[in-house]
Amino acid sequence: HVIDSCPSVRVLVDGEQKESSVIATDKHNDLALLKMAHPTPNIARFRKGRGIRSGDSVVVVGFPYSRILASEANVTSGAVSALAGIKNDSRFIQISAPVQPGNSGGPVLDTRGHVVGIVESKLNALAMAFITGDNPQNVNFAIKDVIATSFLDSSGVIYEMASSEK
Repeated sequence: HVIDSCPSVRVLVDGEQKESSVIATDKHNDLALLKMAHPTPNIARFRKGRGIRSGDSVVVVGFPYSRILASEANVTSGAVSALAGIKNDSRFIQISAPVQPGNSGGPVLDTRGHVVGIVESKLNALAMAFITGDNPQNVNFAIKDVIATSFLDSSGVIYEMASSEK
């Protein structure tokens, strides 16, 4: 949903906006693959080995409310609340790290800095308050890393993985 209706897509690299092109999209999993003219040496590695578990700590990086808040990346922390999303959707993990508009597409990292998910959405608090009479807090969702790496595999993209074992 981040690139829908965008006539062009720019990526922020070291404080400078760079043009990129959309190479592939996966509407069902809300993923897009972008290509920049010049690669950057700073890459994220996916978590290798044991998968993330409920209760594990995570960090979210993104640019929420970019025209209002700081122009630098915002970092929030929380935990994996569940290994599935709404109605047990196994493509997602539920996280308690706060996310806002502008976090979508950003990485969810484990404590070693390895990608375990991609921020996708947050629970609609107003709708839930209307349905339940309660205001949910920090109920957010990320596409699991295995969905993202499968998308990259199908697009022929080589990515790196690293162990998060202690």
